[in-house]
Amino acid sequence: AASIVENAKAGTTGTNFFVELIPSNVFKAAADNDILPVMVFAMLFGVGVVMVRNSATDHMLKSLEGLFEVMMKLIGLVIKLAPYAIACLMFNLSALFGLDLLVRLAAFVGVAVGAMAIHMFVVYPLLVWTMGGMSPIKFFSSIREAMVVSFSTASSNASLPVSLRVAEQELGLPRKISRFVLTVGATANQNGTALFEGVTVLFLAQFFGVDLTLTQQFVVMLICILGGVGTAGVPGGSLPVVAMILGIVGVPVEGIGLILGVDRFLDMCRTSLNVTGDLVVATVVSRGEEDTGFDDEDVRPVAS
Repeated sequence: AASIVENAKAGTTGTNFFVELIPSNVFKAAADNDILPVMVFAMLFGVGVVMVRNSATDHMLKSLEGLFEVMMKLIGLVIKLAPYAIACLMFNLSALFGLDLLVRLAAFVGVAVGAMAIHMFVVYPLLVWTMGGMSPIKFFSSIREAMVVSFSTASSNASLPVSLRVAEQELGLPRKISRFVLTVGATANQNGTALFEGVTVLFLAQFFGVDLTLTQQFVVMLICILGGVGTAGVPGGSLPVVAMILGIVGVPVEGIGLILGVDRFLDMCRTSLNVTGDLVVATVVSRGEEDTGFDDEDVRPVAS
């Protein structure tokens, strides 16, 4: 987090903002912690890999998977030390800002959790009922295991095997559809992450007295949507994106330290929202495929 704070810088807006989304040197962008151009490059690179599938790309993907496993192990070691570091940081901040900081943090948590609750228990049930053709009560009863696992692990990637099993065995969704939708959704459909990033940026802007214009608020919304697509499905994966957005809108990037003490709980909540959203999309898509009369031995009727 220290390197992100140190290297985050105020970005540009308007036409230049979109031009700079395409990095001239992706390695330099990664070294400078310009995360958004790296995310755009990764999306385009992924599209190219899908379009060109042969033995060479298969070997490349295996190498990338090995690198991913090594990095995840190293990140896991750092995460084990994070609670002690965060406790020290929060003690220092509380001594500097007093009870006012704790009151504002409590309000921030209340707003974030409230927004996630509305999305979870109002928006999702309506989508499942109207577009998925399934009772919301049955839906949530069937996916409770995936929700618990995602809440406890705070990782969309770690919850993916459970989500796949729940979709096929509990919801009765077609195997090909559920596996495609849930696998893509684990990275590309993170509603809770996008919501959290927007609320966090607005909270820190108010805390430091930074007035955001309508243009800046629109840029924040756009980046949050893109960040929800490319954020890593690991604990704390959205914090680098939040730091990058703060630099763009002119909010002190060091302010990200204020939310570290409550981020773990919010991370658990938004991960549960992300995983549930993936299952909602899988349910909706499966109903559409069933209506087309698609015939395949792996496809089972959608539970009603």
